[in-house]
Amino acid sequence: MALNIPGVVAVVLFYILILGTGLWAAQKSRRAERKSHGDRTEVVLLGDRNISLLVGIFTMTATWVGGGFILGVAEAVYTPKLGLIWALMPIQYSVSFVLGGLFFAKPMRDKKYVTMMDPFQIKYGKVLSGALVLPALLVDVLWVSCTLLGLGATVSVILDLPFTYSVWISSAVAIIYTLLGGLYSVAYTDIIQLSLVFLSLWLCIPFLLLNPKSTSIAQTAFNHTFQEPWVGTLEQNKVWKWIDDFLMIGLGSMSFQSFHQRTLSASSPLTAQLTCYAAALLIAILGIPPVLVGAVAASTDWNLTVYGSPPPYVRGEHTLILPLALQSLTPSYISIIGIGAVAAAVMSSTDSGLLSATSVFSSNIYKNILRKQASDDEMQWVIRVTVVVVGLVGTAITFYTNSTLLLWILGADISYTLMFPHLVSVLFFKVTNGYGALVGYIIGLTLRILLGENTVGLPVVLHLPGCTLEDGVYVQKSPVRTVSMLCTLVTILVFSSLALFMFNHSLLPERWDIFKVKQNVTVSPVEAVTQNPREEAGSDAECDENTHGFALQPMLQTES
Repeated sequence: MALNIPGVVAVVLFYILILGTGLWAAQKSRRAERKSHGDRTEVVLLGDRNISLLVGIFTMTATWVGGGFILGVAEAVYTPKLGLIWALMPIQYSVSFVLGGLFFAKPMRDKKYVTMMDPFQIKYGKVLSGALVLPALLVDVLWVSCTLLGLGATVSVILDLPFTYSVWISSAVAIIYTLLGGLYSVAYTDIIQLSLVFLSLWLCIPFLLLNPKSTSIAQTAFNHTFQEPWVGTLEQNKVWKWIDDFLMIGLGSMSFQSFHQRTLSASSPLTAQLTCYAAALLIAILGIPPVLVGAVAASTDWNLTVYGSPPPYVRGEHTLILPLALQSLTPSYISIIGIGAVAAAVMSSTDSGLLSATSVFSSNIYKNILRKQASDDEMQWVIRVTVVVVGLVGTAITFYTNSTLLLWILGADISYTLMFPHLVSVLFFKVTNGYGALVGYIIGLTLRILLGENTVGLPVVLHLPGCTLEDGVYVQKSPVRTVSMLCTLVTILVFSSLALFMFNHSLLPERWDIFKVKQNVTVSPVEAVTQNPREEAGSDAECDENTHGFALQPMLQTES
């Protein structure tokens, strides 16, 4: 197959459009920096906390509708062993957004945090919070890899452009406009990208549904025609795994920095909440086209196509089902439009992953641990260098796997089992302290490793009830991720309470209290006059925490 010149031209024009929008938004970012009386870093990372409701809805939705989302949903629906019953990512994300809007958006926006990791740093100090930052950074790097892998696979199939070229070019474009404009560039390019995703995907659907090489998807939904029904089946021994997967994505997504970056950048707490609710509806609608692509592919007689026999699943190419379906079942100009949809989705998620990882590293590691006296100019350079480094590392990972679904699930697993219980405990349980967080981190990570994960080649060491030996490999039937998450959460709360009790009842000497949880009931008159606890804590909730004996770290510079 020769290089598809019209397709290459279309993709180049799309990249020029996105890059131009990013440059325009960069100018807006610079104007905001000049007008802002606050921290310049906040302008870059949070758009000066001035993102409107409409822009917020677009950027929140576009962040999650990435290459992994589109290709992963289509792959799951088409794969005979899975089907629609296992491809509920749009619904899971909708649930995540609704819960995030109800419980997380307002309290975090009220306290004007810069990143999701700020409450950890305030409560636990720099050493422990630094350890908690690592999984958050890993999740964002995997996010970048997942989205770029989706684009590289699609472009290489339809345009016959080498995978390496398409991935590196796309990464370079995203890095450039993220470097120049920060969140403003990301948010405003997301408007164009999401619009292209919506229009392009829905434009391809009629051609796929009406192509003569496929049987009606209504007929193949529950009948074995060319393969197992695309709706899929939920066997009794897999019910717990299904629940585990649903909770992993539905709850784990709330501990992604990309989610909180959108709510923290909103112009008000109410805007942050409304953004979540509107995005929940929109992402469910955008999940329909990839489901239909997978259903049509499962209903196709591949012998009648240029692809030929055997079908993609037998060849091990089910991860490429969306580009293969567009190439084999639609006119060439429609498949090119489909590439535009995937490219737009990838760019919208890649830039978000870049900025998310950059925010955590620059604010929570460099500024608050390594260089507390760093100037605004120095921080600008740290942000730029971090964007480039994260982009390069994320791009490099794409050459080690060919499944977007694998990277997607791996990132969600880390977020759900490690970050989610820590975020819930630090935000909603006043008893939480550094001792519980430290023990919870160690036990949670150890338990998750021992429970194993066959998709990444991690052997099962600790067998939960129902674990069976299949083809020489132990397979867990219990909800291992949820078990790990709950164990982490319970460990945090139990050991936090235990430490609080032992220090406050002098069962342990005060000199051992490195996290300063012992209640100090005596306050000197001088301290009472010179220190206002509400000013120091920044909110009523934090003031209440201080009266319960939690030693707050110096507040991060989060005032806008």
